[in-house]
Amino acid sequence: MTALARWCLNHRVVVLVLWLAVLAGTAVAAAVVGSSYSNDYDAPRTESSQAAERLESAFPDLSGDSDTLVWHTDDGTVRASAVENRMTEALERIEDLPGVASVRGPYGSEGEARISADGHTAYASVSFDAPADQLSKDEVQRVLDVAQRAGDAVPGLQVAAGGEGVALTESSSTHLAEAIGLGVAGIVLFLAFGSLAATALPLLTAVVAVGTATSGIGLLSHAMTVADFAPMLGMLIGLGVGIDYALFIVTRHRRGLRDGLPVREAAERAVAVSGRAVVFAGATVCIALLGMLILRLSFLNGVALAASLTVVLTVAASVTLLPALLGFIGTRALGRRERRRLTVDGPGSERPTGFAVRWSRFVERHPRLLGACAAALMALLALPTLALHLGTSDQGNNPATSTTRQAYDLLSDGFGPGTNGPLTLVGELDSAGDRLAFDELPDTLRDTPGVAQVSGPRFNGSGDTGVITVVPDSAPQSQSTSDLVDRLRADVLPEAAHESSLDIHVGGVTASYDDFADVILGKLPLFVGVVIGLGCLLLLVAFRSIGIPLKAAVMNIAAVAAAFGVVVAVFQWGWGSELLGLGSAGPIEPFLPVIMVSVLFGLSMDYQVFLVSRMYEEWRLTGDNKRAVRIGLSETSRVINSAAVIMIAVFGAFVLSGDRIIAMFGIGLASAVALDAFVLRTLLVPALMHMLGGANWWLPRWLDRWLPRISIEPPLEPEEPEVTISAQRAPSLIGLSETPPTVTHHGYRERHDDRAPAEVHVRD
Repeated sequence: MTALARWCLNHRVVVLVLWLAVLAGTAVAAAVVGSSYSNDYDAPRTESSQAAERLESAFPDLSGDSDTLVWHTDDGTVRASAVENRMTEALERIEDLPGVASVRGPYGSEGEARISADGHTAYASVSFDAPADQLSKDEVQRVLDVAQRAGDAVPGLQVAAGGEGVALTESSSTHLAEAIGLGVAGIVLFLAFGSLAATALPLLTAVVAVGTATSGIGLLSHAMTVADFAPMLGMLIGLGVGIDYALFIVTRHRRGLRDGLPVREAAERAVAVSGRAVVFAGATVCIALLGMLILRLSFLNGVALAASLTVVLTVAASVTLLPALLGFIGTRALGRRERRRLTVDGPGSERPTGFAVRWSRFVERHPRLLGACAAALMALLALPTLALHLGTSDQGNNPATSTTRQAYDLLSDGFGPGTNGPLTLVGELDSAGDRLAFDELPDTLRDTPGVAQVSGPRFNGSGDTGVITVVPDSAPQSQSTSDLVDRLRADVLPEAAHESSLDIHVGGVTASYDDFADVILGKLPLFVGVVIGLGCLLLLVAFRSIGIPLKAAVMNIAAVAAAFGVVVAVFQWGWGSELLGLGSAGPIEPFLPVIMVSVLFGLSMDYQVFLVSRMYEEWRLTGDNKRAVRIGLSETSRVINSAAVIMIAVFGAFVLSGDRIIAMFGIGLASAVALDAFVLRTLLVPALMHMLGGANWWLPRWLDRWLPRISIEPPLEPEEPEVTISAQRAPSLIGLSETPPTVTHHGYRERHDDRAPAEVHVRD
């Protein structure tokens, strides 16, 4: 790391130009090529995926996205001549628009079912010639413009549109969220540094890395399935960890300047010491994210690689671009007062003072009481997690002002809630008996509890595939609809086909989400076990202790559980969701637990590494556990708290993105970071370490010999070491003791005997 930092400082202009060139190159390439995001939630070999594949091959005309136009009037009916003439004309114009394959309206002999029983609501199906993720936003917007003009032309007529294609026009920009997050981060950094130059460096480093990653994710979407929220998720994670990583390195650099080191040497040492911790922390985040690959779901593979790419680039920028920038600003990394004090009073280490020291001593005096309070708080916040319900979060959960929510409500009121999410029954017909059984199936379905309406069957040209549409009497996200899917698969359909070779698959929105959730839940224990195991293995090698990794695993689980409790309360129970503009209460997305667990485990490891590495350093110096915990907490709590405030600001700002999924991530991650930094790492972890004493650092001898040796904090190498011999070790110099002496080099001790901690004098 020292050699890398030295090269970047010596060639800082080259480093800066290279990073800007990479940023510009990826941005231009992404602008030229575009993106190809896909929200394909299908899990391979599930019944819903088989239904979708058969339907697409047998009915190519149904492979494109199908959205809905809904209109409603309180005065009169939709059959009134003014309404009928105006909407018929609008539907004809829409059918002629580019990208529209067909339009099926309510006016005509085959459209009576699209007019509600009271005559106040009607709808038309607009089929596009491509799936929603391949549609142009402009194509969909033209459809909405024609429909809106038709509604404005008739007094009292309300027109709304729903569907995945229409949702493209409601996707909001993250620029406001970015600006707010960066603004708050800048304020926190300035308060911590007191220097505009030092404040700008973490922000600039994070923006360059995240900007490059965002463009790279767009290019990656052409090579594999990448969800449309992956860039926003990557941006959310990248800004948070990128600013934090740079904060830790700049803080160490400023300490070196205050100690009187030249700019070049201070920067080299900052990267050599804190840079190692940053690389280690970034590796834990990537390992946690890449753990999603074991689920073998293409949808999550793209998210894992996209987020990992962002973290890798932020780490790379922190250890290359940042030292180059430190070379540019020189001593301006310190504020004016600090530079003036350095000139007048000379160099001197800044000892931790104020609240950090008092809090550290307070925790040391009352570890049991404070630890119990912290544990109780985490348990209380985690309770809602027991009620976690994974399911379909549909457009009925959108904000009330959105056209998709309005269309959803109009359809639900006029035709029943199941109209927004019909089930599709796809039959494979191999004989005349199969076709006869499929023809008789609608009569059986109409008598099935939970079914509101049945239409079909419809057969393809070769007659080997049939389709029946079933409208439930409950909403797509309702548990009753999921129960209907299970009832059809387990009882109704097998009984209807028992005298034939008929094979029927149940598909549709609810069925596909339920299958996706079942696959994830089935593999979740393995996934969590792998992520925890790899994280603990890294900490075991780094800190050579059994207790440190075990406590980290427990703390990470506690942070995840409490964060999910907050997410359930806000989004599933609806506590404040409407006030935040996040729509109504609804289930949690099936893929959210996996992604949240990956990200939260990685971020939790960050604070564990930065906190415990300082404690471990002090333990190696003194062998005094109480002192190690007290010093480690007092010296790192300020920077950890500053980093946490920055992350909370960045994550919390993404609640303003208007995207429900990103808002879930934002609130969940912000809650986890707040609890992790202010409850776990600065309260529960040090309290437990005080209670456990020297057992924190216990490692069996056989395991110590077997483990490879790595160091997060490398030893310093002063040019002219000042040697101090402990009085209790002095007899060893004349042969009265076999215990080798302990040597102290300007505050850093090199122990020549690793078997037991030695008593030393450490110059502060």
